[in-house]
Amino acid sequence: MIFKDYYKILELKTNKVSTEEIKNAYRNAVKKNHPDLNLDSKLAEEKIKDINEAYRTLSNNSAKRKYDRIWTRHNVAKRQKQYKEQNKKSNSAFGSFFSILFGDSNIKNNMTNNKQKKVPIKGEDIETSIDVDIEEVFYGLDKKLSLRTIDGKLKVFTVTIPAGIRNGEKIRLLGQGKAGTNGGKNGDLFIRVNIKNNSKFKLNGNDLYTNLYLTPWEAALGTKAKVYSIDEDSSLYIPSGTETGETFKIAGRGYKDGKGSRGDLFININIMVPKKLSAEEKELFKKLSTISNFNPRNS
Repeated sequence: MIFKDYYKILELKTNKVSTEEIKNAYRNAVKKNHPDLNLDSKLAEEKIKDINEAYRTLSNNSAKRKYDRIWTRHNVAKRQKQYKEQNKKSNSAFGSFFSILFGDSNIKNNMTNNKQKKVPIKGEDIETSIDVDIEEVFYGLDKKLSLRTIDGKLKVFTVTIPAGIRNGEKIRLLGQGKAGTNGGKNGDLFIRVNIKNNSKFKLNGNDLYTNLYLTPWEAALGTKAKVYSIDEDSSLYIPSGTETGETFKIAGRGYKDGKGSRGDLFININIMVPKKLSAEEKELFKKLSTISNFNPRNS
């Protein structure tokens, strides 16, 4: 089976690229090789097929991880082959010269020493994930992460998670992956940050969603309510006649967008009825039921 270098097809120099970089490379490759712009090229359509195939694989995180393992092995094998061919050429030229001066025995010794040299191979990268609470990560924090090494030992890492990191973003710890061989560098450790919702907030993109609970009389008469917006309290005016399910928005009080701004805060209204009533409260509700003409089943 012929190996296709998807990174080379998209003109990417490394596999350490973001989803946005892959997308941009794909767009540029399509523009450059589109059949309509390459009428004289019979291979244009084949190139477009390879470009689409490369993008489908690399834009899918799971497929990219599997492909990267194959890609790494292929490149290591390629480097080893190039190294051997280079040695052959070097030994051939060097050997002819040495045979004149010192004889064949010295050539054999030199070739043996060259064969003993091995190509440094970088260790494999490791990827894992960590869960963080939405309120913690809003301000940033240091989090301890325990991973078991190949030899079974437990290694503890302290991960610094920057304030306002986006859901699904990765943190890279250089040299904390698998060990390299033949003097090669260690691989890196990539930690995907999963932001978890809590009882107060839910995250959707850069927007936050929260609930505001009102009494029946607050909803009926209108009120000014205090809303907790993750970093400070905000006041929200509730007009009279507000119903459960209505949503209000406070602009710019959502999650950080990574560009110095913030999303919005959406407040879902929930009207709560008291489960236990005092004798006086029961009388007031009874009186209300006799004097009010409101019937939601008729509206």
